Amino acid sequence: MEAEELRVGIGWDSHPLVSGRSLVLGGVDVPYHKGLSGWSDADVAIHAIIDALCGAADLGDIGTLFPPGEPEYRGVSSLVLLKNTSELLRAKGLRVANIDVTIIAQEPKLSPFISEMRKRISQALGIDSTQVMVKATSTNGLGFIGRAEGMAAQAVVLIRQKWSVRRLGKT
Repeated sequence: MEAEELRVGIGWDSHPLVSGRSLVLGGVDVPYHKGLSGWSDADVAIHAIIDALCGAADLGDIGTLFPPGEPEYRGVSSLVLLKNTSELLRAKGLRVANIDVTIIAQEPKLSPFISEMRKRISQALGIDSTQVMVKATSTNGLGFIGRAEGMAAQAVVLIRQKWSVRRLGKT
């Protein structure tokens, strides 16, 4: 007999927008005149997903797994970090059931890039793209995001672990 444990995690990330950097969201280079500042590629969508996976899998957080300031993570693609996180989950017998991530940005318009984001995230995790939902919204001009000073993302993940349960016989 098999049993299954379900675990949920939530993640959040934000970075300021700066000149002279590429804008990478969901593993996709998005044409824009600014990019997100950070030690890696500063992909807020994938960072939020990694943090959610870490929470659900009892792995700490993204800063614990991939400390900023470490030379090996300087400018690294967040897709690489996501793949490494996925391998840590598999080592614990955990599998991603689904991911729901919302990117919060005043501009640019992200809808043309959503499908490719879903594809790249799912490929990094070794899951079907139907298990990954990416959405985008704005703050309608409110706050640092509304002033186009930065972007943020929040993610919720559901992971599962299956194990065998031995039936107890009568004695």
